[in-house]
Amino acid sequence: MHIHILAVGQKMPAWVSSGYDEFIKRLPKEFTPILKEIPPGRRSKNSDLKRAIAEESVRILQAIPKDCTVIALDENGRSWTTRKLAEQMEDWAGSGRDVALIIGGADGLSNEVKQRADLSWSLSALTLPHALVRVVLAEQLYRAWSLMTHHPYHRD
Repeated sequence: MHIHILAVGQKMPAWVSSGYDEFIKRLPKEFTPILKEIPPGRRSKNSDLKRAIAEESVRILQAIPKDCTVIALDENGRSWTTRKLAEQMEDWAGSGRDVALIIGGADGLSNEVKQRADLSWSLSALTLPHALVRVVLAEQLYRAWSLMTHHPYHRD
């Protein structure tokens, strides 16, 4: 099983890369995600926002690996506890299928991407900047792994 993170956005600020990398490097090889950055749709003062989201949608859908469980990170998705995420990760590992976690751009995910997803997961009831979602996701994957393996990072 491989965990793929498909994230709209490139050239993240140093604090995003640093925070993401800090948690990802702690994971063992079998749980280390593969990050694929998706170029954002073109935006300008006069551009059509729907067109930009549609461009991102095409790129996201093309980047999803075959025979993969797809999870859209979306503010309207289901909320999971860390324990639930740990259970999900155990299920993913046991299924033998790859998993793709999709982080949308600044304006979210298209309906086409949401419909393609097998699950929709909300990291928070708060609206988070898409760059920060990478860091939060990396930390939560590490925390869930630590719970699965009884590592002291996660404290009950």
